[in-house]
Amino acid sequence: MSEPKSSPIKYFLSGGFGGFCTVVAGHPLDTIKVRLQTMPVNTGESPLYKGTWDCARQTFQKEGLTGFYKGMAAPIAGIAPIFAISFFGFGVGKRIQQTGDDAPLTLPQLFLAGAFSGIFTTSIMTPGERIKVLLQKHIEGKVTALFT
Repeated sequence: MSEPKSSPIKYFLSGGFGGFCTVVAGHPLDTIKVRLQTMPVNTGESPLYKGTWDCARQTFQKEGLTGFYKGMAAPIAGIAPIFAISFFGFGVGKRIQQTGDDAPLTLPQLFLAGAFSGIFTTSIMTPGERIKVLLQKHIEGKVTALFT
């Protein structure tokens, strides 16, 4: 039995929805990571956060649940299209290599299809990631300037 042929539009929409779900599920942990990485550390003073759980506790106490989702608009705007384009590129990469409609692909061919999908996503990903980190980072509750 052959695998049904998937349309590029189906790959695109599936990737976009997958990217959206990835951001919603992972953004709180990413916010904590960025805050720990960017917290000011002054010699002789206690750090702002003692660790991951302390950062999560302080964020929740000071900002509530929404504090974990600061800066989420940038990755939503970027990740959903990136995943959509990545899935689309993967589908195109598979289709280019297939010799027939029902020809199965080898592991090296699947690898090349995946690598092909990365070509499309790199230029979109970097600016969105930079904006997200700047929006997540805060010093004494203030969001820093976008391009400092």
